[in-house]
Amino acid sequence: MLTDLREERDQIDEAIMTLERLALGRGRRRGRPPAWLTELRKSPETKPAGKGKTSAQSGD
Repeated sequence: MLTDLREERDQIDEAIMTLERLALGRGRRRGRPPAWLTELRKSPETKPAGKGKTSAQSGD
């Protein structure tokens, strides 16, 4: 039983260290953002422009 608990403690310690490293490394990420993120950011910008075009066309 003690062996199991020690193994579990080691796993928990490793998980804590990993999470601490992740928390420290959370700055601005370098490099190109993934394609899905780029598309997600473009979507709200293109939707209002599309709505504006349809209302402007109906006003002509």
